[in-house]
Amino acid sequence: MMRSMFSGVSGLRVHQTRMDVIGNNIANVNTIGYKSQRVTFNEVFSQTLQSASSASDETGRGGLNPMQVGLGVNISSIDMLMTQGAAQRTDNPFDLMINGEGFIVVGDASGKYFTRAGALRQDDEGNLIIPNGMKVMGWPASDDGKEIKRGEVTALKLNDAKFKTTPPETTAATSISGNLNTNDTPIPTQIKMYDSLGNLYTMNMYLRYSGATGEWSASSDEAGTSTDITLTDQNGNIFETGETFTSPAIKFDTSGKLDMGTDPTLVDLFDQIDLTAIDPKDKNGVVLERVPAKIGGTNGVSLDFSGLTQYAAKTNVDSKVGDSNGKNAGKAAGKMSGYDVGADGKITAYYDNGDRRLLGQVVVAQFDNPAGLEKTGDNLYRATANSGDFDNIGKVGNFQAGVLEMSNVDLSKEFTEMIVTQRGFQANSRIITVSDEMLTELTNLKR
Repeated sequence: MMRSMFSGVSGLRVHQTRMDVIGNNIANVNTIGYKSQRVTFNEVFSQTLQSASSASDETGRGGLNPMQVGLGVNISSIDMLMTQGAAQRTDNPFDLMINGEGFIVVGDASGKYFTRAGALRQDDEGNLIIPNGMKVMGWPASDDGKEIKRGEVTALKLNDAKFKTTPPETTAATSISGNLNTNDTPIPTQIKMYDSLGNLYTMNMYLRYSGATGEWSASSDEAGTSTDITLTDQNGNIFETGETFTSPAIKFDTSGKLDMGTDPTLVDLFDQIDLTAIDPKDKNGVVLERVPAKIGGTNGVSLDFSGLTQYAAKTNVDSKVGDSNGKNAGKAAGKMSGYDVGADGKITAYYDNGDRRLLGQVVVAQFDNPAGLEKTGDNLYRATANSGDFDNIGKVGNFQAGVLEMSNVDLSKEFTEMIVTQRGFQANSRIITVSDEMLTELTNLKR
């Protein structure tokens, strides 16, 4: 009789634990990256009243089964269910959801931890962190930002001094594109180029049609007489270079397409110009300090005419830095203007001069038995002897940026489990009550 009471006590205890787990699951129904848990039971052991016996020819009796009385229930396991949670769109570029297996690696002075909650952010020093301040670990980028250096993970930093800006480049090629209508001669345009410090310059150019030869020519003045190259910077200061430009014969065939011979598109505009040898002047003719820069590559600056046509259509001429393929355009110094995280975890910085650079790559840690990880709070896990070890290198993950992984708690299942658990608790309490009443009857036998 006492055995039934203690069995009932064990039933109360395990059902209370099961209710605790259910309550925690429901409490975390909106916790990002949370993995729900479940409780399984097993019987403790049984008291054997009679062992089993086999059939006997001597007695002429058959075999007997063992007679045992169970002595209660115990918790067999509390398991984590590592199924994927639903996606919640946030449009924050540093909110990352892992598609499939894996954990984001984070850490501090106490060691490395792992999380599925990808709500990342940047602190005042540019460190990529999670809400509790732990730094996100990954692979760093090379100094030029062109590739990722795979190896042991390290804390990712987004505003490292070497990535805040990108260097300028001088222009080695320019281009003119559009349509030239013979009735609109002369046609003005401006050639743009950058020096080695990233300053922008313009050069006036006029395209003039000669009805006698059926060709176009380029000059630096509207009258078509000057070929002197004079540059004007973005502040309106004038640089008289002393260089001259020899205009090619710009020819078109009968269909209006460019036809300039064996090298029909690219001509030398001028050789490399050393601005340290030129005295710039402002709009009033006042001589200014010289600029310690150069314009043009080792072969100077070339001019690409390949985008020109001569149709009986409206004149529309546009000049751009770079040849027809956009190469050797030059650029101003770039200042970082934003970030982007790719599906492979690569963090790319954008700059206001059009440059893009890799800052690092968020990686994932994968375990042989992810359910064997130990929860440590703050949506974090720690490796255990049964989860497998982290190799400190990680793997390329499959991320979705601007999205967070929601909790995988199924409320309909949890409420059903709650009902079953409540009934189990009530039933075990009845065992204790009835056992108590039976003991009372037993003590009342003697009055």
